[in-house]
Amino acid sequence: MSRNLVTISPQTTLVEASKRMREENINALLVPTTEIAIVTSTDVLDAVARELDPAETTVSEVMTRSVETVPPSLRLTEAAAMMENFGFSHLPVVDDDLIGMVSSTDITAELS
Repeated sequence: MSRNLVTISPQTTLVEASKRMREENINALLVPTTEIAIVTSTDVLDAVARELDPAETTVSEVMTRSVETVPPSLRLTEAAAMMENFGFSHLPVVDDDLIGMVSSTDITAELS
């Protein structure tokens, strides 16, 4: 799990979100809203494939709302199964508050 949580405003353009992901060397950004939301590099790629202008399209237009979360006590194999079953690459980790994010890369590194 990564505890270095990187956030981005929902009003940010996809160009800026992409730059931030590249700078941080990550594939997902948390979006502070009333519920936990996330924008991923796949969301950006899908938007471009749909011919949305990344310089005009905002994070809020493509982000995933009401993201599934996991507790820190969840077994790694269970988190991996959730990702596989639901097609996720990232799961925010919540223990009363957001404390981290586990990615498919984290799981692969831990299990190898």
